[in-house]
Amino acid sequence: MCKQLIPGIIIILGSPNSKEGELYPVAKQRCEKGIEEYLNHPSWKIVLTGGFGEHFNISEKPHAYYLQKYLTGRGIAPEVILDSVMSTNTLEDASLTKPKIVKYNVSDILVVSSDFHYERARYIFECAYSDTNIRIRFSLSDTDESTCGFDLKGQKAHEKKSLSLLEGRMQKQ
Repeated sequence: MCKQLIPGIIIILGSPNSKEGELYPVAKQRCEKGIEEYLNHPSWKIVLTGGFGEHFNISEKPHAYYLQKYLTGRGIAPEVILDSVMSTNTLEDASLTKPKIVKYNVSDILVVSSDFHYERARYIFECAYSDTNIRIRFSLSDTDESTCGFDLKGQKAHEKKSLSLLEGRMQKQ
């Protein structure tokens, strides 16, 4: 039997949901962006990220479960969703998706995130995948501060500080 060739994988990064499992607007926006990208790349597969964590999911089920439920509810066939990882942050998103991506021998990944998260996510994924020949691209949802469901200014400050800390650590190595 021949191994099915997958030209690329869309990785949808997690974002908060309520304790009842309702996705926050940012998570829904990322899902919608993932759907848009899948429609542009119908031979690609999808990998979802998100397990449990105080800062994004304290519900009974992993965050990726709610992402999958949303996507299939919007018409994405279950077999399109290749896998998920039980990550708790962006560093784990990159490190836990990498072995799955490498296993499928794809040449391209498209990471779906939010505009405010791009710089740090790009840095983390480029570092994590630097020893591969996988091309990394990003597709970003626009975040509306009035509807995002959290303190966007505070989140942007967190992103900037976290990126600075990561870059500082890498320079010391």
